[in-house]
Amino acid sequence: MDGGASYNPRTVEEVFRDFKGRRAAMIKALTTDVEEFYKQCDPDAQNVTELIKTLITEKENLCLYGYPSEQWEVNLPAEEVPPELPEPALGINFARDGMQEKDWLSLVAVHSDAWLLAVAFYFGARFGFDKADRKRLFNMINDLPTIFEVVTGATKKQTKEKSSVSNHSSNKSKSNSKRGSESQPKYSKAAASKDEVEDGMEDEDDEEHGETLCGACGENYAADEFWICCDICEKWFHGKCVKITPARAEHIKQYKCPSCSNKRARP
Repeated sequence: MDGGASYNPRTVEEVFRDFKGRRAAMIKALTTDVEEFYKQCDPDAQNVTELIKTLITEKENLCLYGYPSEQWEVNLPAEEVPPELPEPALGINFARDGMQEKDWLSLVAVHSDAWLLAVAFYFGARFGFDKADRKRLFNMINDLPTIFEVVTGATKKQTKEKSSVSNHSSNKSKSNSKRGSESQPKYSKAAASKDEVEDGMEDEDDEEHGETLCGACGENYAADEFWICCDICEKWFHGKCVKITPARAEHIKQYKCPSCSNKRARP
């Protein structure tokens, strides 16, 4: 567990980059890698290796860590006291089986948001950020949706509220007609959002798409990127985040995102 001990960002930009890397990792754990994350918090062993691990850790408080490299890890809290960095919420494994999965993931997301802010402003305090630096860092962070908003789809709901139902239906029909007429990848948002709009609606359409966020990484829509929509949860994803290329999308009749593909009945 590196926990960021070997990496000390010293400028506002470096701290924000650190924040984004950790955030992307934790969003990945709670969305595209949710099945693996769920298993790693499971007290029931699946094989001999996991049995040994379970015997050691089943009574311990496990934490979800996100690293600047955009990798996540479920592990025990740091042994040193005080720790090098603020620690994430303890005991996420204990809460898992006593809650609905959706509620449990939302709870972990909320605590993850709090931890990310704690780490970012720990660096700010350690390296002497002044009032202006702290304000700039907060504003950069605040421009991103929270992990909780990404995991629960709250940001998507807010976007829908800003857009009229008629415009939404119009955009979907335009996307469908373009996919049918030009044989574009079935759920390519980038391809469907450009040429089909009338000149008078172009700015409005771009603004709406600009508020759309990737269900995996939480980043904004960009016109030059390939996107695909899940037919089950209706969330949009960067093709690169879910490993779908435009060529592959052409042959997909119904796309299910990793989270929806991995959903199953929980005991």
